[in-house]
Amino acid sequence: MSQEKKLWIGLLLVALFSFGVLGYYGYEIYQQSPPVPEKIISENKEVIFTGQEIKDGQNVWQSMGGQEMGTIWGHGAYVAPDWTADWLHREAIFILNRYAQKDFNKDFDALDKEKQAALKIRLQADLRTNRYDEKTKTIIISENRVLAIQYLSHYYEGLFTNSPEFDKLRNDYAIPKNAIKDANRMHKMNAFFFWATWATVTERPNSDISYTHNWPADDLVGNKATTDLMAWSGVSIITLILCIGLLVFYHAKSGEGESLPIPKSDPLLKQGMTPSMYLVKKYFWVVSLLMILQVLLGIVTAHYGVEGNGLYGIPIDKFLPYAVTRTWHTQLAILWIATAWLATGLYIAPAVSGKDPKFQCFGINFLFIALLIIVVGSMIGQWFGVMQKLNLVQNFWFGHQGYEYVDLGRFWQIFLLVGLFLWLALMVRPLLPILKRKTEEKNLIILFLISCSAIALFYSAGLMWGRQTNLAISEYWRWWVVHLWVEGFFEVFATVVIAFLFVRLGLLKTKTATLNVLFSTIVFLSGGILGTFHHLYFSGTPSAVMALGATFSALEVVPLTLIGYEAYHNYKLSKASAWVDDYKWPIYFMLAVSFWNFLGAGIFGFIINPPIALYYVQGLNTTPLHGHTALFGVYGMLGIGLMLFVLRSLYRNTLWNNKLIKTTFWSLNIGLFLMATMSLLPIGIWQAIESIEKGMWYARSAELMQDPNMITLKWLRTFGDVLFAIGIVSFAWFVFDLTLKNKNK
Repeated sequence: MSQEKKLWIGLLLVALFSFGVLGYYGYEIYQQSPPVPEKIISENKEVIFTGQEIKDGQNVWQSMGGQEMGTIWGHGAYVAPDWTADWLHREAIFILNRYAQKDFNKDFDALDKEKQAALKIRLQADLRTNRYDEKTKTIIISENRVLAIQYLSHYYEGLFTNSPEFDKLRNDYAIPKNAIKDANRMHKMNAFFFWATWATVTERPNSDISYTHNWPADDLVGNKATTDLMAWSGVSIITLILCIGLLVFYHAKSGEGESLPIPKSDPLLKQGMTPSMYLVKKYFWVVSLLMILQVLLGIVTAHYGVEGNGLYGIPIDKFLPYAVTRTWHTQLAILWIATAWLATGLYIAPAVSGKDPKFQCFGINFLFIALLIIVVGSMIGQWFGVMQKLNLVQNFWFGHQGYEYVDLGRFWQIFLLVGLFLWLALMVRPLLPILKRKTEEKNLIILFLISCSAIALFYSAGLMWGRQTNLAISEYWRWWVVHLWVEGFFEVFATVVIAFLFVRLGLLKTKTATLNVLFSTIVFLSGGILGTFHHLYFSGTPSAVMALGATFSALEVVPLTLIGYEAYHNYKLSKASAWVDDYKWPIYFMLAVSFWNFLGAGIFGFIINPPIALYYVQGLNTTPLHGHTALFGVYGMLGIGLMLFVLRSLYRNTLWNNKLIKTTFWSLNIGLFLMATMSLLPIGIWQAIESIEKGMWYARSAELMQDPNMITLKWLRTFGDVLFAIGIVSFAWFVFDLTLKNKNK
């Protein structure tokens, strides 16, 4: 059996096993997610909240921006608090003070440690006991919790409406006045906040851990790291070391592969150009504009962290609140990166066959218009949603779904899914004749089409939750999109495309490229598919999810440890021949991808992956540290690199403005590094220390985040941000200058 066939079998087995396990525990999540009761009642049988109010409250929270305004269970944005950690701590303090006043006529803080310990035990017995009745579908709560709900409902109503006493706190949290304009909506959102908090402290049936595995950390209520958290963290580190050793051994044994004589001239000069290949230029124009818009929104979003009610005294929160700017900032990142990659695919497919199928140009133009409508339409809908101008059903379909990276309304989701399948059709049609010829490139093309199919297919996971689906179940499917679609199959697509480009340039043998891609895909998917679970440790999922997530998410880092070999190989290719120097900057961006894969995805990713680490840092600035350096550092740099490959091929005999593209390269990389190391990293470390010592509630509190030294760290981000923005503008300038000056080429 050939090595190639063995790798294909290995890939199939990895996919079947991984998705089988992912599906099985998805079923378990449906069975064991925190129950939404039909009623929450007092000991006197008074109805406090109904199940429908909890479900509607979840929709109200989503319409306000959801995960773009604070977090629930640690997922979301970072200026406002985690609402479950905040409610839980405030509820605990309220009840403890009632105990203390009743028993000792003092506040809880005024008591000695012995009395405090006794009251904490009483509190924990009240909060942690699971009083959900499966038969009646009701939760019974104590009188003290009823009073705490009344107190906290009043507190949050003042915060989210327009009570003057909350003006400073609203500013600290970047929440505009009247974020919720209706008292009935506010009551329902309080119902959802209480239920989500109830899940963080209430112990699972026949267990001594809460539905969220005792997250968030809070000593008052007995939420502490469990033995399982520490044990599986150890397993993940041991697994990582073992698998790195095995991969290094395999790499050393396999050697560098066969050498290939470098062509004397650029093979792409002999490649024919089809009409549809020239049409991708307009996609690159849109990508460039979206990049600039995304950076501008990022500047405004970051500034809200130091001035929560405007921009240098301008009250822009009245018409462009934080929830909107952050939504657009994160959504545009996905959209422009995806568009750059999709356009590259549209260029490569007809380049292989050398001719366009019928209506290929029409399809590319139609897809372009459809993508523009989706981008503009979804952004407008999200603004209307956050500004509370839609009812809950309208908001779900056309407004803001409230889930980070999947914020766009369901209608726009479906529209985008249709667009992705149209893109897939445009990719398949030119390549089918090549597959029938059974050329040497056949297996590489099959891998390319599999990755394209996965990109179209796996976005459909975003349609698996409904308007009022249990949050734990929605989170399971959301991470199918964010982790498997964005971090998973786009990675496979990128690996195939890069290999294919080097093959077409004559710098890599087809067979060698195919074997490398197959092996890389197996290694990546071995950890990547089940590594999805590391996002779900504390999202109301079964305990086994933590064990699987800890073990397999460690494997995601394994291929990244050898990324230096890839970088060195690409660097050698850039020096292979004089004509290869024309591809210097595309290859240099591939070098940048290797660097950020190691630092952003590898190091910054793994420091937050082990369960014990994530227990304390989920929802802190360690997450955007990983997010920025991995999303832009890897996928963004790769998107730019792929665009430059295409532009180099489109304009073969045109001299590039190397000063401009050099400015782009170094400004982006140095700017991103400074942003990460001067601001996000120190803020995240400081928050992590406070989370370990005092709890998540304090690590996300206004008291800490508005500390003068913390504000200084936020301002230090300006140096990196400005340099980064220069890089984005210079790249857009380069694209427009090159394409518009050579319109007839």
